[in-house]
Amino acid sequence: MQDILYGVGGGFVAAAATAAGAIPALIGRSMTQRTADTMLGFAAGVMLSASYFSLILPGIDVAETMFGSLWIAAMVAAVGIALGAGFVAWLNAVLPHEHFLTGREGGDAAALARIWLFVLAITIHNFPEGLSIGVAFGADRANGLSVMTGISLQDIPEGLAVAVALVGQGYTRRRAFLVTMATGLVEPVGALLGATAVSVSSALLPWGLTFAAGAMLYIISHEILPETHRNGHQNRATAGLIFGLILMMFLDVTLG
Repeated sequence: MQDILYGVGGGFVAAAATAAGAIPALIGRSMTQRTADTMLGFAAGVMLSASYFSLILPGIDVAETMFGSLWIAAMVAAVGIALGAGFVAWLNAVLPHEHFLTGREGGDAAALARIWLFVLAITIHNFPEGLSIGVAFGADRANGLSVMTGISLQDIPEGLAVAVALVGQGYTRRRAFLVTMATGLVEPVGALLGATAVSVSSALLPWGLTFAAGAMLYIISHEILPETHRNGHQNRATAGLIFGLILMMFLDVTLG
């Protein structure tokens, strides 16, 4: 139960970071597209590093201990990653949502207000982050702390980028802030599910860790990187990605 509470608490910390990042948009600060792309690149780097150092490698270690075979552990990781990516791909195909630049995806969106399309898009993005925090705390509190810290750090610029983008789409600053804050609340939900699953059965731990990694890897490739490379700022976005990856790696090594 303590691991579950820690996981949910970590999810709320990440949600609070998302809301904190949106505050400048609420008080009127603007952000250039170049800065937004750099920040999103940073977010991708943090998620990429967390996927590998905090989720995939610990998942392989746990599976090897459980099964006594590195080959089986690698297969478990491969299947877990594929399942996580496939799950988010399914959500992406079924739920109607709207990207900032590429428009609508998913099912029939005719009956949904435009703002809810954005909400669903951001929710699909944030859920794997919360899931990763919960699974990490379920595995080890030190590992959970590093994942929570890294994801919370990248949620701050990410929250600002989302809020500014919503303002750019014509929403009021107050509504953009509230929408961004609301979408962050899916992270404690994901954290609850992840922490509960691995706490109920230790056999689920390697699957949970690698599933969360696969979900995040899909988001990085399908959602974040394409957005950062469409406006001619790919060099800055790549620099942000490298910096985010290094920072998260450092946090994982020192805190985990």
